[in-house]
Amino acid sequence: MQNIDKLRILLILIFFSACLEDFAGPPFETDDPEPVEYKHWEYYISSIDELQPHVLSGTLPHFEINYGLIPNVQVHLVLPLNYIYQEHQNMQYGYGYTEFGLKYRFIKESELLPQVGIFPILEISTVPDRTFNNGKVQLYLPVWIQKSWDKLTTYGGGGYWINQGDNNKNWFFSGWELQYDFSKALTLGGELYYHSATTADSQSSLGFNAGGFLNFSSKFHFIFSFGHTITNEAMFTVYTGLLLTI
Repeated sequence: MQNIDKLRILLILIFFSACLEDFAGPPFETDDPEPVEYKHWEYYISSIDELQPHVLSGTLPHFEINYGLIPNVQVHLVLPLNYIYQEHQNMQYGYGYTEFGLKYRFIKESELLPQVGIFPILEISTVPDRTFNNGKVQLYLPVWIQKSWDKLTTYGGGGYWINQGDNNKNWFFSGWELQYDFSKALTLGGELYYHSATTADSQSSLGFNAGGFLNFSSKFHFIFSFGHTITNEAMFTVYTGLLLTI
């Protein structure tokens, strides 16, 4: 137990000593309907770390690429390297699911109306590794909405996960985020989210995250969030990443 506590403290110190950013979506679990601009790119290198009693797990790192394929449409790719460390066991490290997505905004924001979009995501077991994927395809079907007023932006929605695999259950996620631009360099925000049980022996969970982004330039950004579950399974989550926008 002492080893786990030391690792928790070390991870937290590393994350927060690095410094502080957000575009909608990462570093929050709640996403938004706004696609990357036409012919523009987003490149992320990030880590998501989940700290539970006796277990540390997450990505170290994962790579995310988004591209504005046509106006109002973004293609999405995530390549994750996963790890899990359990007390009194060796750390395991391997490749998880390759994630493909297509974000389509079908309603643009106006003075009265929010923007609305869908963002179906497909997770495919491209590398055999039963520690971090079960060989089955996972599918996520969400709808997101967003509205902005000057420096204040809010977005949210939810969707349904088709979660194939032994002992798995299809599950629902919903979340809502609020963020404020304090300056051109700094935006801070927070979210509240809920998801139903993902396996036959797990429980639903309500949680929160707080975070933001720091813009070092118009193209280079540091993003982060941290949060905790409120109900049922106790979990502390940290997201840190670097974002390059072109």
